Amino acid sequence: MKRGSEAKNESDAAVALSAEEKRALLGVARQVLVDHLSGKRFTAPRPDSPALLEPRATFVTLRVRDTNELRGCRGECHASQRLVESVAQMAIAAATDPRFTPVAAEELPTLHIEISVLSPLEPIEPDDVVVGRHGLMIVCGDFSGLLLPQVAVAQGWDREAFLDGVCRKAGLPGEAWKADGVVLFGFEADAWGEEG
Repeated sequence: MKRGSEAKNESDAAVALSAEEKRALLGVARQVLVDHLSGKRFTAPRPDSPALLEPRATFVTLRVRDTNELRGCRGECHASQRLVESVAQMAIAAATDPRFTPVAAEELPTLHIEISVLSPLEPIEPDDVVVGRHGLMIVCGDFSGLLLPQVAVAQGWDREAFLDGVCRKAGLPGEAWKADGVVLFGFEADAWGEEG
């Protein structure tokens, strides 16, 4: 049986966002990018929706519309700020993802924005991982890596390939998830993107 605080956290994470709330968050992400890349300071709006003010962990992914090429993906795995603020900060972080050249203002019209809102991370056994449902985070000493649920689907991975993939993301050998001392966390994500 779950303790009270654990049960509350799980129920909070299960609150589904409406289509209007999702559109509003996409609007926040796009506007913060426009403002950031033009040198303006962006202030996240104070929405009327209580769901957008709840602390939630998010990832923002930027892709080139025509090619689906990744231009940036950054996020946080623990809820440390309000959802609307997290989306705004992660959009800027995605545009300056150190794996890529920073996004330029003239690129913005060609980019597609996707937002993922994560459930709390919970320890998970490898045999319990469900491709398409779970995202994964692996921790081994100073190494850690995270892959969103949609990554395994996009790559056509089965469960073992997904487990190997999150190991490689952490800078570990592919089958490190089988070793002692490795901690594996699972989570779910509500993901959506801009239309068109």
